[in-house]
Amino acid sequence: MPALKWKKGRGKLGPFTPLLGAWRAAADSPQGPVTVTRKLTSVLKGSHLQLEVHWQIGKVAYDELALIGVDRDGQVRAWSFTSDGKNSTGTLAAVSDLHPQAIGFEFNMPAGLARQAYWPAEDGGVIWVVEARTKKGWRRFTQHHYQATP
Repeated sequence: MPALKWKKGRGKLGPFTPLLGAWRAAADSPQGPVTVTRKLTSVLKGSHLQLEVHWQIGKVAYDELALIGVDRDGQVRAWSFTSDGKNSTGTLAAVSDLHPQAIGFEFNMPAGLARQAYWPAEDGGVIWVVEARTKKGWRRFTQHHYQATP
């Protein structure tokens, strides 16, 4: 498969351009096999991005709907809502320690600070990770390798 064209677009939401479209990952977890689909689309005349995520973990399904946009203060933020009734807000964060082209957010969660990030995989896919902030630094607890879907 050809390498992913990781070319940023224009404007404050431009860094997300390489992630537009539909993506799928499959992985193993302590709860059993996991399949995750992500779909990122431009909405509201391009002023925001909408992220739809569906997790299938065995017989259990979990959904997330998030909007990414610029707040009143000019900061890029993500507003996430999940099927278990939770929600969170994240702020665009520097995550180049993970990969030079990584883009991600930091979220203040009830359990503490967490971050998620995306970067290009060498095979044309996308790597997605979630990490928790600890006293010793960032601890990764989820990593998926996504491939584009038609």
